[in-house]
Amino acid sequence: MGRPLEGIKVVEVAMWAFVPACGGMLADMGADVIKIEPPAGDPLRGLQIGNTDTGSGRRIDYSWESYNRGKRSITLDLKQATGREVLWKLLEDADVFLTNLLPRARRAMEIDADSIRSRFPSIIYASGSGVGPAGPEMEKGGYDAITFWARGGISSSLTDPDAPHPVGPPGPAFGDTLSGSMLAGGICAAIAKRALTGEASEVDVSLLGTAMWSMQRYICQATADGIDRFPKPPADKPNNVLVSNYRTSDGRFLALCMLQADKYWGPLMLAAGREDLASDPRFIDAKARRENLDACYAEVKAMFASRTLAEWKDILARQEGQWDVVQNVGEMKDDVQVQANGYLKQVDYGDGSTIPMVSVPMLFGKQALPSKRSPELGADSDAILAGLGYDEDAIIDLKVQGVVF
Repeated sequence: MGRPLEGIKVVEVAMWAFVPACGGMLADMGADVIKIEPPAGDPLRGLQIGNTDTGSGRRIDYSWESYNRGKRSITLDLKQATGREVLWKLLEDADVFLTNLLPRARRAMEIDADSIRSRFPSIIYASGSGVGPAGPEMEKGGYDAITFWARGGISSSLTDPDAPHPVGPPGPAFGDTLSGSMLAGGICAAIAKRALTGEASEVDVSLLGTAMWSMQRYICQATADGIDRFPKPPADKPNNVLVSNYRTSDGRFLALCMLQADKYWGPLMLAAGREDLASDPRFIDAKARRENLDACYAEVKAMFASRTLAEWKDILARQEGQWDVVQNVGEMKDDVQVQANGYLKQVDYGDGSTIPMVSVPMLFGKQALPSKRSPELGADSDAILAGLGYDEDAIIDLKVQGVVF
């Protein structure tokens, strides 16, 4: 099965996680993504957070591997005119130019949208920004922990009013990967538009804009109603006791989301062997359960606390209400749906070993897309330059000049 973006060439001048994650997604979808790195490399390479020792002395950085999967790497000093000349050759047959450098750096290197589009009018110029390409702060950078998570209203919506500090992101590059996925979608739309109309687009996705898209339900209502924030619903006072999380006797949690409570209340109680609760007049319908919320919630909590997770999985499978297990990340590999759909795979690391990698979430023909590991710094420099017509002497000369490393 061919991949959907085979034949598309992307030139990426980006660093850290947001835009590189987009490039990695495009690479998985079949695009030839050429990552241009400065002499010292993408700074993410040197960020020693979360590296895992394989036991063989090799440390694997899963951030780097995840966001730069399947790309080719060339080192170029774009501050030098000769380095930019190599870039122009790379862009002659490219479909997409992808970047997240700050506007002032782009202008200094002549890789801003106006400069690139004037030379290559058919290229799609795609950028990832912190707070958008317009406005008084357009020159400002951003990171997902501050621009997406904090400024985007997500953290405050999860934080109790009297909490000593705001709730932080659940994991590294949480907003970056979501924003990168948005940018990949925008690029695919621009590719389709160019194919249909011949018009090349300039595409920008920001961390702030993606956060707002994620929080749009609250943002729109708060704007319409003129309020600052919505109170965080108390965990011990669910409006609907069948939309809540419950602890089992072995310390695990189950998440229930049975929005049609009257439809599911009776069958759930019967499956759990609690016919008494199903027929109790205090809990007979949604109105009665709300009027007797404290008593109802106490009964349901005690009911779930009386059995193990394994027992509840068996019981809940006998009724039609919606539920799921609150899983730990280490359990995902054993999830039967993860396995069946190929959402987690083993990728050849190039030394006889493999590393786990999460697939892009789009399946084509019900199949997950294959992935390749990320490149070593400058691993493809010589091959890429040779493909542009540079002979061995010219490549050596570029290295002597400090243009290529």
